[in-house]
Amino acid sequence: MEPLKVGLIGLGTVASGVASVLSKNQADIIRRITRTPIIEKVFVRTLERENPYQLNLTTDIDEIINNHDIDIVIELIGGIEPALTYIKTALTNGKSVITANKELIALHGNELLRLAEENKVFLRFEASVAGGIPILKTLREGLAANQIDSVMGIINGTSNYILTEMTDKGTDFSECLKEAQALGYAEADPTFDIKGIDAAHKLTILASTAFGMPLQFDTMHIEGIDTITKEDITISRQEGFAIKHLGIARRSEQGVELRVQPTLVPLTHAFANVNGVLNGVFIQGNAVGEQFLSGRGAGSEATASAVIADLIEIIHNQQTQYSAPALGYKVNNLSPLSILPKSAFNAGYYIHFKYDDNADSQALLAQLKSLATDQLHTSFKIKLYNENQRVIVVCEKTIEESVENLLNSAMLIEGIEETKLIRIERF
Repeated sequence: MEPLKVGLIGLGTVASGVASVLSKNQADIIRRITRTPIIEKVFVRTLERENPYQLNLTTDIDEIINNHDIDIVIELIGGIEPALTYIKTALTNGKSVITANKELIALHGNELLRLAEENKVFLRFEASVAGGIPILKTLREGLAANQIDSVMGIINGTSNYILTEMTDKGTDFSECLKEAQALGYAEADPTFDIKGIDAAHKLTILASTAFGMPLQFDTMHIEGIDTITKEDITISRQEGFAIKHLGIARRSEQGVELRVQPTLVPLTHAFANVNGVLNGVFIQGNAVGEQFLSGRGAGSEATASAVIADLIEIIHNQQTQYSAPALGYKVNNLSPLSILPKSAFNAGYYIHFKYDDNADSQALLAQLKSLATDQLHTSFKIKLYNENQRVIVVCEKTIEESVENLLNSAMLIEGIEETKLIRIERF
């Protein structure tokens, strides 16, 4: 049988991992697809670079996306352009495409999926979410009999590493960020990671796959971890919670919540033990109940594992003339769903009120307790942390608008200098 000729776009960390895994696991892969996968060409920006696997490099992208001998294109350069143009050209030319580009799929995936369907080829992107964890295939196929009620995840290793270090060492955010950068866990410009944008791209893909809705990045509520202090972490643990950066997609009769945010999770929940650069995803299905997957969310070979799994799936699809659509539904069967505004979020809340040096803490406690009783419309406990100059309220589920009203009222009290809310998920 003819070898399977693959064209790689890019030769960075993940692409090198693809070459490594294809080489060392070649025998098993051939047994699965009955064809020998060969990296025929690799597009790079310059030929003056390391090439440890002695691959056939080119600086001419047409040798891949317009090459009739290439069967499948794997895009691993990231970003929007020129990756978008390259993928569109490859799909139009009848080539199936695999990508790990979460930003591109979150922002342009609807267009690309339609183009793939029109040209009767496949677009796959398992590696775009949670690295080596096969979460998209789990949602798309393994849980296809379920209505998915919610999917939540620790899906950015950088932010999880920083929060873990802040927790374990009692150090502040800026110090842990510098450490993450020194170790290569954070970029020189960490904005996408610490501000939650990377996680929001991934949650967009998770939500669409879980709920059968079009990709809708622009409706996401996004909060980063750069506002979290070591005092927040210390007090949260005293209250029985760990702080994790979660992506949350939840469906109800009122609509869909799409949010990326720092979140308090019980110390007894599996999320509390997903530490360092690991990822974890929690799913609730109406037939299967609760499912939890965790593992390496990034890294050369972990991500390559997902890329090559997509490669094997595409070959099986071509051989059997059957495939599960990339989001679990054909493009025309995706259903737009109403996205809830932030004011309608329904959650538990950790609320802190920081007071100044001259404030009467006991008087503030009494005033805040009265305000919370009037405005939260749910049960709560309130506690004074004199050593941190904070009053902490932990409340059960309520509508966020009620919490916002409480925060606005509290800022009118003399002596209150700062307020903050962190949402709680109790599962």
